[in-house]
Amino acid sequence: MRMELSRYLRYLVIEKGLSANTVQAYERDLTAYLNYVENVEQVKDIRHVHRTNIVSYLLNLKELGKASTTISRQLSSVRSFHQFLLREGLSDNDPSDLIDIPKAEKRLPKVLSAQEVEGLLESPGNSSLGIRNKAMLEVLYATGLRVTELCSMTLSDLHLDMGFIRCVGKGNKERIIPLGGAAVKALRTYLRSSREDLMKKNNHNVVFVNHHGRQMTRQGFWKILKQLAMDARIEKELTPHTLRHSFATHLLENGADLRAVQEMLGHADISTTQIYTHVSKTRLKDVYASYHPRA
Repeated sequence: MRMELSRYLRYLVIEKGLSANTVQAYERDLTAYLNYVENVEQVKDIRHVHRTNIVSYLLNLKELGKASTTISRQLSSVRSFHQFLLREGLSDNDPSDLIDIPKAEKRLPKVLSAQEVEGLLESPGNSSLGIRNKAMLEVLYATGLRVTELCSMTLSDLHLDMGFIRCVGKGNKERIIPLGGAAVKALRTYLRSSREDLMKKNNHNVVFVNHHGRQMTRQGFWKILKQLAMDARIEKELTPHTLRHSFATHLLENGADLRAVQEMLGHADISTTQIYTHVSKTRLKDVYASYHPRA
């Protein structure tokens, strides 16, 4: 079964052109699936996988307490894998056919208040690392970039005199995102002083680097953000995506057009962006309940 998985992963890279992160996600999902089928269901040949084996795997995920969104994603990966095997003649049927995808729970994204964002942006110090951290936070909140987009940004993507950045996101789709004055100032300060100190003997054009002078990683930025959240005394669970959620929610709360926010976030479908309108309404209800004397 591992041979079939290898062929499928090559197909995702070569023919579908998916990003390394997306391929890794498929590999994680399908490795867990095949481990279960081989070791628990005792099926050793991919052609002998039955619908009941897949249902058993999904039920096991549910018993382990996995969210319905996680189970839906796993089933989507399994279904795509078996459809590929059927097309390539590596299997005689698609055992995942007609298995219903569980309904996803509708959960609103967590966002920071404007005051919490201000506290977070003020938490980095004035060292080379602090100046870099300040610039990363300002850019994330100013643009709503995904953390992968932030870490892969190059010097040629910056157009500070004109006040925007160029970003190539999911599906290699390019978008132009405006930068506010605070983000431009933080970037100029970082590029003028901090980046040169951190680069050491490295020579590349990636904007944000770690203390070794190499490209900042998603995991590295996550650790930095957790520490900055502690320094700012933010008790909410904070991830890089929280700043993206906050960016979109605060724009809509202040009257931004939904289509413009969709464009800046790089959402293919506007229904994905509409979740932030629900967040805004929920926050309005919270404010009303907290401050209206007859609430």
